[in-house]
Amino acid sequence: MSEARDKRFIEDTQRQVKRLSQLGWYHSIELPDGSVIRGHQTLEQQRNRLRQFHIPEDLTGKRVLDIGAWDGWFSFEMERRGASVLALDSAKNTRLLEAKALLGSRIDYHIGDICRLTSKDVGTFDIVLFFGVLYHLKHPLLALENVCGMCRDMACIESFVTDAGKAADLAAIPSMEFYETTELRGQLDNWCGPNVACLMAFTRTAGFARVQFESVLAERAHVSAWRNWNSLPGDGPAPQVVCLENSATHDHNFSANADDYVTFYFTHEAVELTCDNVYPEIGGFGARPFYVAKTGGGWQASCKLPPGLVSGWHLARIRVDDSRFSAEFRIGVDITPADRRDGHSATSSPLEITRVADGHTFESNRIRVGENSAVSVWVGGLPDNASAVDLRIRLDGTDLPVIWLAPAAPTRQLNALLPAGMEPGRAGITIVFNGAETQAVEVELHR
Repeated sequence: MSEARDKRFIEDTQRQVKRLSQLGWYHSIELPDGSVIRGHQTLEQQRNRLRQFHIPEDLTGKRVLDIGAWDGWFSFEMERRGASVLALDSAKNTRLLEAKALLGSRIDYHIGDICRLTSKDVGTFDIVLFFGVLYHLKHPLLALENVCGMCRDMACIESFVTDAGKAADLAAIPSMEFYETTELRGQLDNWCGPNVACLMAFTRTAGFARVQFESVLAERAHVSAWRNWNSLPGDGPAPQVVCLENSATHDHNFSANADDYVTFYFTHEAVELTCDNVYPEIGGFGARPFYVAKTGGGWQASCKLPPGLVSGWHLARIRVDDSRFSAEFRIGVDITPADRRDGHSATSSPLEITRVADGHTFESNRIRVGENSAVSVWVGGLPDNASAVDLRIRLDGTDLPVIWLAPAAPTRQLNALLPAGMEPGRAGITIVFNGAETQAVEVELHR
């Protein structure tokens, strides 16, 4: 470039920066030539907000979602670190588009409402930024559930909080103010103000496995949330799962489109278990329990079905502090009757079901459903060293944990419990062992 053209380019850029700075930018944007579009937030303020979170400097190969991108600085910064970025906002912002052009950025830009978008609309992301958005929403918990469903690993959440002037009290009673009109800063689009404890509780309830308080800066709290557990399984005895069911309907039906919860019934030698030391995992995602209690001769742990699961079969398991994970059991999410029929198609198996009966009356091929219902299956071909944890009784594609296995014999009896809410009808039962599945035997479920 000639000296005259270079001088003209610099002058044009400076005029453009001056014009853009006068248009009321919120983010400051640093351009490749070192000039800065000055916004309400300085570059240092923006960098300091980002420093509250554990975001790597190198994001090569990562996909990042920036919700409420506004002028786009956080989107551009994630791109600078090597990420593929989707910037999302509820309304088109021409300033972001101008900055994108000036920076030669390749970020994607999408207009949409986080309360109405899910992972089915925009996909999933390694990291989700959710800065300065929550208090602008009438449905904050719904939005956080959608954030969780779009997140594969970590979400960085920043929100106005009502107790910012105090030391953060994470043990306080979660509470939230609702602003019907302009009570918060005279702005029409400020709807709610949680305290820090409420923001933490919201994030846990939305479906994240782990939630960590980071800081409060300038009336805003910063919270990191992850989809998976940070501790590794121990080497202690694993919980023995005796039943899994939908916490509300007490059957095997789960849907990603509903607010569904999963209950594990299991036995373990632990004396005291709480929501903080029980670790369910469903479809590869951790799911923090909202309820853990002793029940009967064992334990019950209930958790949210992880947001963002796709339709199909998913594995569920559970562990406690210092224990190994339990065996894995298959459950279905948004499974159609046709899927369930396909779910028990046979693979090559040396086993053969010789009889299926009600676990109490022993009536063949006819099983009562309801409270305390059970099924017994007799199987030939099992090796003498087979154990209950190696076996599954699969009912229309969904696994029933084996709670008892008869001693070694040419034909051995297996028992399993049925969820109490199972509906009457025809069903197929198979046995799964070492990855192989028997031919299905059709039974009648009745009341």
